[in-house]
Amino acid sequence: MIDEIQWYGKPYYSLDAFLKNTYGEKLYKIAVNAGFTCPNRDGTLGKHGCIFCSSGGSGDYAVVTSAYSSVKQQIAAGISLFHHKQIGRYFIVYFQAYTNTYGPLPHLRSLYEEALQEPCVAGISIATRPDCISEEIVTMLVNLKSEFPDKFVWIELGLQTIHEETADFIRRGYSLAIYDRCISLLKQSHLPTITHLILGLPGETEKHVLSTVEHINQIGTWGVKLQLLHVLRDTGLALLYEQGGYTPLSRDAYIDLVISCLEHLSPDIIVHRLTGDGPRDLLLAPLWSLQKRSILNELHHTMKLRASYQGRLYERHSS
Repeated sequence: MIDEIQWYGKPYYSLDAFLKNTYGEKLYKIAVNAGFTCPNRDGTLGKHGCIFCSSGGSGDYAVVTSAYSSVKQQIAAGISLFHHKQIGRYFIVYFQAYTNTYGPLPHLRSLYEEALQEPCVAGISIATRPDCISEEIVTMLVNLKSEFPDKFVWIELGLQTIHEETADFIRRGYSLAIYDRCISLLKQSHLPTITHLILGLPGETEKHVLSTVEHINQIGTWGVKLQLLHVLRDTGLALLYEQGGYTPLSRDAYIDLVISCLEHLSPDIIVHRLTGDGPRDLLLAPLWSLQKRSILNELHHTMKLRASYQGRLYERHSS
């Protein structure tokens, strides 16, 4: 059953609901580009990145931190991007572009610490890869968290799929076992993890996607982002699409798939995203994805008509 107080009327446990329950208000994210690269781009694993990743390393909306002399200026620049939006007292600094634990330990700590020192920052969210999380990095993050006990440190991992054949095709560059070990390490260290899943990957059916959802249910991720696969210019996926080798999901198919995912998802997992923003100047397909608010409204309406909600078909497993 839906807890109307906890979920604020939505048929799933949204990030907004979690933040309102915790802070009494919505917290906006300030996405930053801290100048990292990725082992999938610097030649360690490859030079072209995952087939869907743009040259901005999924940080196309991020503030470029190198353009400012201090984190305070970077945060101010990020806040200015909200323009007319009604904003609250606190923000989340999102280290978004490329792999944000892929660098020397002292440099990582310095960047995270600078962000956490800002009074208006409630916490940081660090996007990275599970093969770029070491015990040393986790220890550093735990120590950093102890220095800022009133602030949070979240880790975002791009799993995308549990299926090795798909992972190889999209050039992910690590195995499911590496993700599983990383999640275990982060859970033991009490660092909340947000797992990214992509819907509409080449060759994947609803059955593939639901088995990925089942896996993250069992392994116990704290949050999840469900992301539509966008075809962006100058990517491997764009070439495949232009050659007729990939057909994006239709709007109706995507909404149906999201609902199915939510129904099978543990009601304890916080939903951080249900659709994404493909940069208008880079997006080749599907163009309907630019209508983000309309898509979410249709999703909520459809779930209401179907009496659907997160966890409706979830089967809890004993640990």
